[in-house]
Amino acid sequence: MALEIIQLPQWQDNYAYLIADPVAGEAAVVDAPEPGRIPELLKEKNWQLKAIFNTHHHPDHIGANRELIRMYPGLEIYGHQNDAGRITGMNRPVDDGDTVRLGSETAEVLFVPGHTSGHIAYRFGGDVFVGDTLFAGGCGRLFEGTAVQMHRSLSRLAALPAISRVWCAHEYTESNLRFAVTIEPGNRALAARYQKVRDQRTKGVPTVPSTIGEEKETNVFLRWDSPEIIERCRETDPGSAADPAQRFAIVRKLKDRF
Repeated sequence: MALEIIQLPQWQDNYAYLIADPVAGEAAVVDAPEPGRIPELLKEKNWQLKAIFNTHHHPDHIGANRELIRMYPGLEIYGHQNDAGRITGMNRPVDDGDTVRLGSETAEVLFVPGHTSGHIAYRFGGDVFVGDTLFAGGCGRLFEGTAVQMHRSLSRLAALPAISRVWCAHEYTESNLRFAVTIEPGNRALAARYQKVRDQRTKGVPTVPSTIGEEKETNVFLRWDSPEIIERCRETDPGSAADPAQRFAIVRKLKDRF
């Protein structure tokens, strides 16, 4: 049986995830800023909380840790080894290529720095929990890493199968695409997605998850080889436009000022 995923809107625009192997009755939390409905859902589903999978150390991703540790003693708290001392309760440091288990389900740990120096993603088969590295229609700011690191991390995620579902940690899609259409106005798939997302948000419908295939078609932070984006970068910074990582950096700076 496949992983069961419950998407939990929290705070203003965060998504936390309660994931489970329902046959084994084992559950884990991904990137929760607060416990919220998690205890209620665990009781309702009769699941045992076994672990917290943190993608990085920011407070809006680890805020629930302290209270969940208090409520459910013995939890395994995962995070990248670079975040030792920065993730509350972390007792299972991991690195790229490690695997983590939840019941009969196994996830591969992908080290994807850029947003932070210790950012990781968890890939459970066709479901990838990417934190703030890749957003629907966007990507995270470069708080601790470099454009070269982030370009490499995004390239790695873009190489996953197109049908992979992308579970990011924020509902930023509409604002991301509002920017994107100014960078690649000739992209018809992007224009159609922007209109669809606007309709979804008007109705209060989540725009997450997306897929890797959809992101490659419409996310300007993955489209550094688009002729339209190359030309925009050449206009912005002729000296940097020849290098894909530098083109990514140009687009990221334009977004930061948008």
